[in-house]
Amino acid sequence: MSKVKTAFFCNNCGYESAKWLGKCPSCQTWNSFIEEVLQKGVTKNENGWKEYTDEKRTSKTIALHEIVESEQKRIVTADPELNRVLGGGIVPGSIVLVAGEPGIGKSTLFLQNGLLLKGGITLYISGEESEQQIKLRAERLNITNDQFYLLTETSTQTIFQEIKKLKPQLVIVDSIQTIQTPYIDSSAGSVSQIRESAAELQRFAKETNTPVFLIGHITKDGSIAGPKILEHMVDTVLQFEGDRHYAYRILRTLKNRFGSTAELGIYEMTSTGMRGVTNPSELLITQKDEALSGIAIAATIEGMRPLLIEVQALVTQSVYGTPQRTVTGFDLRRLQLLLAVLEKRGGFHFGVKDVFLNIAGGLKVEDPSIDLAVLCALLSSFEDVPLSNSICFAGEVGLSGEIRAVNRIEQRIAEAEKLGFEKIIVSKYNLGFRNEDQKKDTKTQSNIEVISMGRVEELYQYLF
Repeated sequence: MSKVKTAFFCNNCGYESAKWLGKCPSCQTWNSFIEEVLQKGVTKNENGWKEYTDEKRTSKTIALHEIVESEQKRIVTADPELNRVLGGGIVPGSIVLVAGEPGIGKSTLFLQNGLLLKGGITLYISGEESEQQIKLRAERLNITNDQFYLLTETSTQTIFQEIKKLKPQLVIVDSIQTIQTPYIDSSAGSVSQIRESAAELQRFAKETNTPVFLIGHITKDGSIAGPKILEHMVDTVLQFEGDRHYAYRILRTLKNRFGSTAELGIYEMTSTGMRGVTNPSELLITQKDEALSGIAIAATIEGMRPLLIEVQALVTQSVYGTPQRTVTGFDLRRLQLLLAVLEKRGGFHFGVKDVFLNIAGGLKVEDPSIDLAVLCALLSSFEDVPLSNSICFAGEVGLSGEIRAVNRIEQRIAEAEKLGFEKIIVSKYNLGFRNEDQKKDTKTQSNIEVISMGRVEELYQYLF
């Protein structure tokens, strides 16, 4: 009878040690080691992927210049937002980790994409739900696909036996925290189980050239549950986020070996599943009958796409000794900085006012180009004078009160023009791409007038 062997694993980074340690040598976290049983009586799982495909791979050293470059063929899905985030489609043999809050719609999104994928067998492995639950969700989505198969199983040994029989073109695992391998004798979701199960799935993906999607959980502080090594093992890490009180969801790329990490997909949660939002700017700007003070439109860039978003500000007389500063979707310290600029450079006494700021639509914005719109919304509410509905802003505000240039200004101007805005206010340092003749007749070049300014004082005189 083989001796039962135990090892200690760091809960935070997955570092393995033969004995308990107070402090992890890898990530310096205190008191993070837990004991797990390793069953060493069985040989490692090879799974025999050599017989799975016709093409034989040989492992040998090769000079870089001898490698023949071939164009990467991608599986283009029916979801343009997912294609954008992945860099143009699913790469064969890639392993993608998708994480997000519980109830955000991860399972719905990938069940929908699995059902919409034509021309190949899709296998959806669920360790969390029964066949009946998934069937109910599929009926709600109202999509049929004869080549979509379900497997409710948590053991990797059974999963790989079924994969060998079915030979799918895409595998979706929901979720990696519920999968366990019989070669490690610890509970599902533990550090060693997640690491070993993910390693077996990665080996399968690379040796058979089959793409695998792993749906993952997140912890209370928002990081992906399991060891940090899980994120290093996979090719792409996607974060699915959004406020459950709003219908919008954002799919962000945190890591991508086959494309840009600046991409972002926007979805709307409907009764028939996730709908990709092709023109989010129209949805994020409120349609109003009358002009209201404290509202300004910012031309921002999220990922690689331009967006026009509404900034709402409310400035009121402070009742208490200390004025309140409340923000939603914007950085509080950045707001305090802009208020200090207005106090020092413009002479506005915000020190006796309560300030409330909101980015409409539940978005969280980090682009510094939103500064100018925030500043104008604050001034509009302070003076109680509404801004014109046909004007938008793109510029960063410096500490000396100057309006600084922002990147990709042409894209912002084009988006504002597409949505019917008549004027856009930008930094005068951004107009280096125009020559003097073009500056003179900006109005004739396009349907939008580009107004350039260098100082906050100029902007105040122009608007109010």
